[in-house]
Amino acid sequence: MTTEIAIVFVATLLLGFFLDNFAHRENKPVSLGSAVGWSIFWIVVAIGFGVYLHFRHSPEMASLYFTGYALEKALSVDNLFVIMAVFSWFAIPDHLRHRVLFWGIIGAVVFRGIFVAIGTSLLHLGPWVELLFAGIVIYTAFLMLKAGDDDDEIEDYSTHPAYRFVQKFMPVWPKLHGKNFIVTRREIESMPENERPEGWSLPAKGFRFATPMLLCLAVIEFSDVMFAFDSVPAVIAVSKEPLIVYSAMMFAILGLRSLYFVLEAMKKYLVHLEKAVIVLLFYIGAKLGLNASEPMLNHGIHIDSGTSLLVVLAILTLGVVASFIFPEKDDEAAEAPSNK
Repeated sequence: MTTEIAIVFVATLLLGFFLDNFAHRENKPVSLGSAVGWSIFWIVVAIGFGVYLHFRHSPEMASLYFTGYALEKALSVDNLFVIMAVFSWFAIPDHLRHRVLFWGIIGAVVFRGIFVAIGTSLLHLGPWVELLFAGIVIYTAFLMLKAGDDDDEIEDYSTHPAYRFVQKFMPVWPKLHGKNFIVTRREIESMPENERPEGWSLPAKGFRFATPMLLCLAVIEFSDVMFAFDSVPAVIAVSKEPLIVYSAMMFAILGLRSLYFVLEAMKKYLVHLEKAVIVLLFYIGAKLGLNASEPMLNHGIHIDSGTSLLVVLAILTLGVVASFIFPEKDDEAAEAPSNK
């Protein structure tokens, strides 16, 4: 029975991956219509797997699956806003974001599998690491607040904090290189001088260099691991069957990654939504810090998933409503001179 479930799960997952990657093979920005369509697609796939469990195996197994799926969805929704902040921090162009998230999903498949296999024993390091991550989230929110609506692509990453940190351990190319995560020494040497950052010199060592795309992917994977500290123990508490836990998590994560593009696309139409996202990042950072400090200080402050979901929905609703009540006036200002 377990073997059959595993085969059906893997086949469904691989088919979904193939269709998703094939549809976005040209690395174009994801439109709102496409984002909604793919979000619905992954929800239908997740429900279809639950229906299969219900009729092929047992209603109890399907119930455990759907409970774990809903719980993972609710617990991981914060990660959507952190991903948005990470993309903003690295100024990754819209047409490349799906590629980063696609490989982020591959990483999530691997890391969540490790977490489920080990159980909660790996999570004892959680509080200290979560506290550090809370600081990173709040710092990123400050950067987004400072940047405002400036989403221009970064030409030279040599002053970027992630570049300066990573280059101490591995060679990094301080510019985007198309859709590539890695650029070779030979490719750099063949570039004209005017395509190299001013004042940047090729290190004596290193054959392959990480690009900012790879740094962005690494931060997104790190964020996924951090949120797994909360969600994995919660879903394991629902069902002790690893395959049910893992399948529920994977389908929920795949749906959330698709939902990200709905949120990203809505930013273009809902002008105050990004401000709501910044507020949410401050909230998420504070929540992570409080939750992480609870086992260390025994002060008993803990924000449960239900309350957190209500706060997220309330702040997003305010951002949407504000966009309708207080629309941007740039268009009116632009038309004013022509009426004189």
